[in-house]
Amino acid sequence: MAVTADIGLIGLGTMGSALALNIAENAGPIAVWNRTTATTRAFHAEAGALAANITPCETLEALVAAIRPPRAIILMVPAGQPVDDQLAALAPYLSADDLVIDAGNANFHDTNRRARAGLPFRFLGMGVSGGEDGARHGPAIMGGGDKPDWDRIAPILTAIAASYQGAPCADWMGPEGAGHFVKTVHNGIEYADMQMIAEVYGLMRDGLGLHAPAIAEAFGQWNTGPLQSYLIEISAQVAAATDPLTGAAMLDVILDKAGQKGTGRWTAIEAQHLSAPIPVIEAAVAARNMSARLDERVAGEALFGPAPQAVTEGLGLPDLHDALLAGKILCYAQGFSMTAAAGPAFGWDLQLPSIARVWRAGCIIRSSLLDAMAQALAEDPARSLMLAPTFAAELQRCVPSLRRVVSVAALQGHSVPALSAGLAWFDAMRTRRGTANMIQAQRDFFGAHGFDRLDGADVHHGPWGESA
Repeated sequence: MAVTADIGLIGLGTMGSALALNIAENAGPIAVWNRTTATTRAFHAEAGALAANITPCETLEALVAAIRPPRAIILMVPAGQPVDDQLAALAPYLSADDLVIDAGNANFHDTNRRARAGLPFRFLGMGVSGGEDGARHGPAIMGGGDKPDWDRIAPILTAIAASYQGAPCADWMGPEGAGHFVKTVHNGIEYADMQMIAEVYGLMRDGLGLHAPAIAEAFGQWNTGPLQSYLIEISAQVAAATDPLTGAAMLDVILDKAGQKGTGRWTAIEAQHLSAPIPVIEAAVAARNMSARLDERVAGEALFGPAPQAVTEGLGLPDLHDALLAGKILCYAQGFSMTAAAGPAFGWDLQLPSIARVWRAGCIIRSSLLDAMAQALAEDPARSLMLAPTFAAELQRCVPSLRRVVSVAALQGHSVPALSAGLAWFDAMRTRRGTANMIQAQRDFFGAHGFDRLDGADVHHGPWGESA
C-alpha cells in the first residue's frame, strides 16, 4: 500500500471520528482504522470534501503501511485493557522510532505503567478535552511523555487545538502520565463546576420558584460577566430548551440521576494519596453518587417529608451569582494546589501557568477566569490562587453571598454540598488557630502518638498517660 498519510488514528467512535476530521481539515492527510470495517467505510463515505485527505484502512497492517515513517498513530479507544490490547496488536507492525499516542481518558497510573513497560515503539499519553465539538473544531490538549516525542508531533497537535488570542491550547505537561494526570484534575474541576451550577439551579427552581425560561435568562446574563464560561453558556441553553415530545421545559422531563465515567472519582482518590484537600471536588463526586440512589431518596422523602422549602427572603439572584463565583474560585484554587502537590510526588516539573493557559479555550472548563489565573500563577506558582490579589479581592466581595446562600439553603432544606464544602474550606484556610489540637490530644491519649507544643517545649505527651 502506498504511503498516503502523515499520521494515523485508531478508533472511530464519536471522539475519534471528530478528531480525525479535525486533523484532515487542519493538519494534513490521515489514515484511519476501526475494529469494525463497516464503521471505517461509513466514516469515509460521510466525510464529504475531507474524504480526499483520509485513507480508510481495513487492516492494521494497511494502516501502518499508509503512514509516512517514522509513524505516529493516535489511539481513541476505551481506557483500560482495550488500550493494552491495541498496543499489543500494533507491536508486530511498528518500528522502534514509531510513536503511539493514547488520547483516551486513561488513568494516569496506567500511562505511567505503559511508559515504563519497555514497549517496542515510542509512547505518549495525551489528555484531550472539549467533547465532540472540541475534538472536531479545536480541543485543549495535554501531552505527557518524553519531550522529544511531543516536539515531533506538536506541529499536528497545535494545528488542531483550540487557540486563545492566537496561542494554541496544547502543550507538553511532563513525562509519563503527566498529561493524563492534568486531564484528570481538569475533569475533577469539571465535576465540581457542574455540581455548583446544579445547586444554584436548584435554589432558583425550588427556593425562588423560578421556571426554566427565567433560569435560562439568569444564566444567559451571568455569561456576559465574570462567570462567563462554557458551562454557564450551555446551562442557559439547556434551561431554555423545550422537550419536543411534551412541549415542557426539557429540564423538567430529565431524571435527576447523574452518571459518571470515573475521572472525577480518580481525582478524589488521588488527592487523598497526595494529602491535597479538594473538598469541593470530593463533594461533587459524592453528589453524583447520591443522585444515583433514587430509591433511597424516594423513601427518605416519604418518611421525612419534602426537604426544599421556598425562600421568601434573604436570598436573590445577585447572591446566587456571587456565591457561584466564590465557589468557582475556591474550586480552581484547590485543583491547582493538588496539581502542585503532584509534581514532587511523581518527579514531574508541572508548570501551573502553562496548564491554566491550555485550559483557556477548547476544554469543558474554559472560563474567562483562567487567563487571570494563568497570570496569577505565573507571578507566584507556589501561592494559592485564593491568596492572589485579584482573587482575594473577589473572595472578600463574594464570600458574604456564599455564606448567605449556604446558610439559607441549610435552613430551608436545600442540599448544596459543593458550595458548602467550598465555604468550609475557605473558613479553614483563613483560620490561624483551628481545632486539630483536640485531635492531636485524643490521638496521644489513646495511642501515645505525641504532639508538638506551641511553646516549643520538649514535652510531647500529655499528663493523661499515667491515669488513663
